[in-house]
Amino acid sequence: MASIGRYVVILGATLSVFLRSGIISGSFGVSRPVAAVCGLGLLFILHSIFFSTIPDVSLLKAILWTLVLATLMSAWEGLSNEERERVVNQIFGGLIAIMLISLPLLVSPLGYLRNATGFQGILNHPQAFGPTIALLGTWAASQLFAQARPSWSIIGLAGAALVLVVLSEARTAGLAMVLGVCVAIVSAPILSGRPLRGVMPGLRSQRVWVVLGAVLFVAVAFAPRLSGVVEHYLSKSGRAGELQSVLEAYDRSRGGLMDEMWRNVTLHPFTGIGFGIASAPHEMQVERDPILGLPVSASIEKGVLPLAILEELGIIIAAVVGLWFFGLLRHGARAGVTPLAITATALLLNMGESTFFSPGGVGLLSLVLICWAATSERRPSRRCIDGVAVGKHVPARNSEP
Repeated sequence: MASIGRYVVILGATLSVFLRSGIISGSFGVSRPVAAVCGLGLLFILHSIFFSTIPDVSLLKAILWTLVLATLMSAWEGLSNEERERVVNQIFGGLIAIMLISLPLLVSPLGYLRNATGFQGILNHPQAFGPTIALLGTWAASQLFAQARPSWSIIGLAGAALVLVVLSEARTAGLAMVLGVCVAIVSAPILSGRPLRGVMPGLRSQRVWVVLGAVLFVAVAFAPRLSGVVEHYLSKSGRAGELQSVLEAYDRSRGGLMDEMWRNVTLHPFTGIGFGIASAPHEMQVERDPILGLPVSASIEKGVLPLAILEELGIIIAAVVGLWFFGLLRHGARAGVTPLAITATALLLNMGESTFFSPGGVGLLSLVLICWAATSERRPSRRCIDGVAVGKHVPARNSEP
């Protein structure tokens, strides 16, 4: 019965947002992002009814995901500029608190309780701590380019986050953080249609170039030692064996899951096996409530989101989902380099552990931040750069300089 509690929370949040949407006053309306989420959710629900190998499980997951995403999008859009600032500061302030409270555990066995080598801080697993801090690190690192004069505290926060992600041995989290920031820097001008310096005013800051120069110097001067650190990180303190490359580490970690998913793709290329269904459906452990026998939980493990979507939904719907992901990236880019970096990192985290369609734990944190990024363009804050308060007036993004 404990599993039902989270559905009560989700339904309560959905009802709260719905009642504040203007339905009572007669001014109810649905924005394009919310309509897109509802349309995608309806597609998942119809697919679950007609093609899923376990229809009731697929329906549960499709309805749950749709409610969560639509609620998050509506909630972010319903906030005033000041409320958005406050909530964003609370979220990232909370992540900073998690990091700071975890630091004393670096010298204690309690910080490595799960496997004795990967740092988990105050969370229950290194694979939860790594992605959480990676999202914080992405926010901090992207601020180097989003702010005209980034503070030394932001620079220090980005460096500390990277070190903690490496100590967690969460390899996907580390790569997602680095690649997410790099992808945002390279693609932000293209996706936003704005000039490079307009998207990243931090490029005019001498402080940023000093930091980048120092990082480059350290990387060259200590290349052999850093190479050993990277190898140790990729091999998870040697537990994954001797590795030659990142691709080899990825294959050893997720290759078996990918092979099993690909077999299902070849067998069901257009219909898929069902939304949220395990690659071996007959081996799924489905928890059901003791009264009505309805499914309340059905955990699965899939390591690569694009392949999981293809396996579960088929080629046609997977293409629709891909276009929707591209839309999320464009919305993030139009809001600034930080929302784009957060969106890219959250999606890249799903290349090692597919959590995007599982709104719980790290998956829910990613969805909260993705919806913030997707709605930042629509409700720009007058005291905000890329959704982060900086203490001075900033013109709206769609206005002429």
